[in-house]
Amino acid sequence: MINKKMYGLLPLILAILGLSACTPENSEQTSDDNLSIVTSFYPVYEFTQQVAGEHADISLMVGGGADPHSYEPSARDIAGINNADLFIYTSEEMEFWVPSLLNSIENEELEVVRTADALGTESHYDSPASSGNETDFSAEPVANLPEDVQIIGLAGHYHSGDTVTLMAQYEQAEDWQWYVMEKEGQWEQVDNLTSDRFEYQIEREDILVQAVATDGDGNELAQSEVAHVHIDDHKEDPHIWLDPVLAQDQVLLIMEALIEADPVNAESYQENADQFMNELSALHEDFLEAFKGAENRTFVVQHQAFGYIASRYDLNQIAIGGLSTEVEPSPSRIAEINQLVNEYDVPVIYYQQGANSAIAQTVANETGTETAVLHDLETLSEELQAEGLGYIEAMRENLEALKQSIN
Repeated sequence: MINKKMYGLLPLILAILGLSACTPENSEQTSDDNLSIVTSFYPVYEFTQQVAGEHADISLMVGGGADPHSYEPSARDIAGINNADLFIYTSEEMEFWVPSLLNSIENEELEVVRTADALGTESHYDSPASSGNETDFSAEPVANLPEDVQIIGLAGHYHSGDTVTLMAQYEQAEDWQWYVMEKEGQWEQVDNLTSDRFEYQIEREDILVQAVATDGDGNELAQSEVAHVHIDDHKEDPHIWLDPVLAQDQVLLIMEALIEADPVNAESYQENADQFMNELSALHEDFLEAFKGAENRTFVVQHQAFGYIASRYDLNQIAIGGLSTEVEPSPSRIAEINQLVNEYDVPVIYYQQGANSAIAQTVANETGTETAVLHDLETLSEELQAEGLGYIEAMRENLEALKQSIN
């Protein structure tokens, strides 16, 4: 039986237990003598681990295959950062949710490390609550119809120049009408689009799309919900960790932050950073040697994410963006890609590790090419994790994969 005094303490006990559960996912057991560090996503986590060694307890916010672009921090994340010594991330171009997150933190002692600062890349966002989405808008539907039409194939984001490919589904439909709205504009019907397939080249701004199903006599039957096609033209390419040279700059910045926070272990941080930067330097030299004198320097990717590798090693990245794994590319789109393949004598279509390979495989089958994986390292593959491998090994796999095109 619980006595009255113990009963009165129950709310306090439950509150303490609740707070103790509010720590970021993948947290390690903490030590009173260690720095407590929260990192945003995989490459920052690995770089910090390499420098900190045994002197820090490091947690990873965006794990388990989650998308760092669209991640939404939880109350658990906020609680973890409120108890941390350092929070380390790359930039608002990648983790657009960070300014809003930091605006929610009450930890006045928290040191924030932005690894893009190692490159002299400044934040583009003035307000700490900014999301980075400058073209978020909405509109009333085209008509007052049941929203029973399903649209498939909408990707998380697109880049300027992509050809957006969508499909509409409604069993009773005989014909279709497709409508597009640019920001603060009016709905406009797209000429010559009367099938269930939507193909539309986008420019610099987001658009809204809606499909209306009609019968054989032109009577409107149902419509889709309004679909938001989001353009995510990064003002700066956010994938700065994919360049082994720039990665060294980021490691150095992290080392300096750790030494400032924990000068007692400065020598250990310096030694760890030097060792890892030597590995990064050797990796860079291997990339240089592999592509020295190559005549074919073009590689084709499903999604534009490898610009830093292309820039560092004088390569030409071409993206066939706008294609969704849910929708088969049309004959006209395949013809466009086939022309590209022939023009550049492309042997391989690359897709990102962790992404669905169906669209790359379809394109490869239609164009007589092969498929291969490139690691963008927004997450680490389960295969590498299982073998206890990490950034260096993933980048060496990228090198071997690119050799199929660069020769």
